[in-house]
Amino acid sequence: MLCQSCGENMANTHIKRVINGEVKEYMLCEECAKKMGYGKLWSDFSLDFDNFLGSFFTENIPHRLSYDTLRCKNCGSSFEDISNTGKVGCAKCYTVFYDQLVPSIKRIHGNTKHVGKMAANVGKEKKVENELQDLNIQLKKAIEKQEFEKAAELRDRIKELSKGAES
Repeated sequence: MLCQSCGENMANTHIKRVINGEVKEYMLCEECAKKMGYGKLWSDFSLDFDNFLGSFFTENIPHRLSYDTLRCKNCGSSFEDISNTGKVGCAKCYTVFYDQLVPSIKRIHGNTKHVGKMAANVGKEKKVENELQDLNIQLKKAIEKQEFEKAAELRDRIKELSKGAES
């Protein structure tokens, strides 16, 4: 499609304006878009996703001298490497840098425990164990809120699941 402004160049910019409920759309080439002021819209905005993720890890990090920096024995990554790139070097880094990673993981994800779906091949015991943990958390919250009827129901459900798990 040709630019709707100059009619010469191929259009590569789609502009959609809504003014008082009236929608106007334009297909412009790069030069015409710049002339109309749309070229600078994203020019100052540079998104470096790795640095963006890394910024979650850099808060309150004590800077160490490089000779005493703790490194993962498996991949050689340091916590500084992880905080700069936003990427963990390997699975063992989670164990090596556990204390430094937990606050950042909580801040990013809101929790350190996976609460999504479980694989179909997960054993019944693990499912019951997870359900018991969830019920215990709900029970504590119900007691804090003084919702004693709900707490009694949760307590009974916990007892029921615990008996089933033992047998």
